[in-house]
Amino acid sequence: MLVDELQNKMFIAMKAAEKTRADTLRGLISELKNTQIDKPNMNEADEIAVVRREVKKRKDSIDIYSKAGRQDLVDAETAELTILEELLPAEMNEGDLESIVHEAIIYMKADSIGDMGRVMGEVMKRVEGKASGDRVAALVKEKLTKGNV
Repeated sequence: MLVDELQNKMFIAMKAAEKTRADTLRGLISELKNTQIDKPNMNEADEIAVVRREVKKRKDSIDIYSKAGRQDLVDAETAELTILEELLPAEMNEGDLESIVHEAIIYMKADSIGDMGRVMGEVMKRVEGKASGDRVAALVKEKLTKGNV
């Protein structure tokens, strides 16, 4: 389970006086445990989804802080983002993702942008956390709007 591994990493970071790493891991452990309350039978894909959600939060914060001119907060969020991204599995390559999207569109008999939600659900099941939702959404939208099925 990811929580046990993260706790070990957090203790190592604490011993090494890596405050940012320890705090980031502590926050992630908390999010995982909170999610586990709602979904007791979490699997690895669910855990990865939580990490991805935390990564997305950091990216959104970086964008907001950049627009507000708060470089100090941008730097803090960027440091946390780097730590969280280390925990994610390697991203699926573009060719494999395109193939899965193509197969899902055919399987779902999708022919318009109105089918995007159904196709997204199918693709996200198939990629099992190896591609971000933003990346999948962009590709699905491109395929459905251009008719590149």
